[in-house]
Amino acid sequence: MKKTGIVFFPAFDWSLGETHPEREERLLYTQEQIFEEGVMDLPQIKQYSPAVADLRDVLRTQALFPNPDRHDLDAHLIAVGCSLVLGKALMAKEITNGFVLVRPPGHHSGTVVWGNRGFCTLNNEAILVNYLRTYYGLKKIAIVDTDVHHGDGTQDIFYYDPNVLCISIHQDGRTLYPGTGFCEEKGGPNSWGSIVNIPLPPGIGDEGFLYALEKWAMPAVREFKPDIIINSAGQDNHFTDPLASMNVTARGYGKITEMISPDLAVLEGGYSIQGALPYVNLAILLALAGEDYSGVIESQKMKRRVLGGEEVRAYIDKLHEYYKQIEPRWRYAQRQEWRLPAGNWVIRERDIYYDTEGIREQRYDLIRECRQCGGTVFISTSNLNTGEKAVLVKIPFEACPACEQAGYDLAEQYKKSAPTLLLQNQLHNRISFWENGKEVNLFATHN
Repeated sequence: MKKTGIVFFPAFDWSLGETHPEREERLLYTQEQIFEEGVMDLPQIKQYSPAVADLRDVLRTQALFPNPDRHDLDAHLIAVGCSLVLGKALMAKEITNGFVLVRPPGHHSGTVVWGNRGFCTLNNEAILVNYLRTYYGLKKIAIVDTDVHHGDGTQDIFYYDPNVLCISIHQDGRTLYPGTGFCEEKGGPNSWGSIVNIPLPPGIGDEGFLYALEKWAMPAVREFKPDIIINSAGQDNHFTDPLASMNVTARGYGKITEMISPDLAVLEGGYSIQGALPYVNLAILLALAGEDYSGVIESQKMKRRVLGGEEVRAYIDKLHEYYKQIEPRWRYAQRQEWRLPAGNWVIRERDIYYDTEGIREQRYDLIRECRQCGGTVFISTSNLNTGEKAVLVKIPFEACPACEQAGYDLAEQYKKSAPTLLLQNQLHNRISFWENGKEVNLFATHN
């Protein structure tokens, strides 16, 4: 018999406002529905208690600038901790799969964190992925993001990582926040093709979404052959969601879950608190547990026109063909200008807007080309609101000796001149942090 783990964390003490769509009621109605339906009494359901993540597990994946103490992390660390709880249970074979029903969400939070954006400060799934790679030796992981908004933060974290496949199926960024997630975004110089974006036109319902999975997303997952699959289970594709324009039903979400067959699903967005979330979460949980979800029917009726049929299938087919034909166009950095170690370095300039807090970030990403590993990553970032600057150096999992040395050389080069520098040595699971040229123990007050 399957064992499906579940953990709830409504985050009562974290809110963006009493009337904000991202509030604790998002999970309260779900809890009531699941208990009323008797789902928690099923023998294959196992409930776990929330836990608090360690700051080390965050900084292995994300850089909190200018200093972690400047961020309000309490609720976010518990949301991450809940993801790790089910991750550990999965690795211990206590469960077959699991559903992390938590808030705050995380998939808009990227490699660098100056504040909250898209309701997200910490990226629950990304931190979980790197935790499993660090402590359980997983080599390849696939993330399938089914939130209506592009999972731009998760994409950002793994953009240069050939061992994490990031697939995001979402409403076209030309019509919805965050305005990204186009086919041309396919990964870095050592990871081209590990990023898959499937932008769908507004109005698509169950048929079109499932066809995108069948035609494009799941074949890519099977070809990648991941050790595990994680579903960023955003539920704002639902036809009642107030922030988007898609037409997926609760039963459609059950079928989506069945088709992806994730090892872990982690709640992301979804803001139709009464009209969608209790039904969608119920359908997802039943699908994970191997139970019939066909009787999960919303109280509201669909009023919008649904795009479907040959029109949608032809659109997705054409988009898929276009994706396969896109070739990379790299721009190379001048090594002397950036004081870079030996090798060819691709440069990407980024402008990132934190809508929740109104922060503008300017970023330069430099990636060392390498045929043996993901390549060392050097990021120079500025908070344009405050003028604060920082540097991140990332030595990747399974780094080759040349890339590992390049990371050390960059840290040595910049630790005295950069106001703040974080060295993420994912190869050896070490975190080093410098402020104004002095190394600081970030964990002394976070144990």
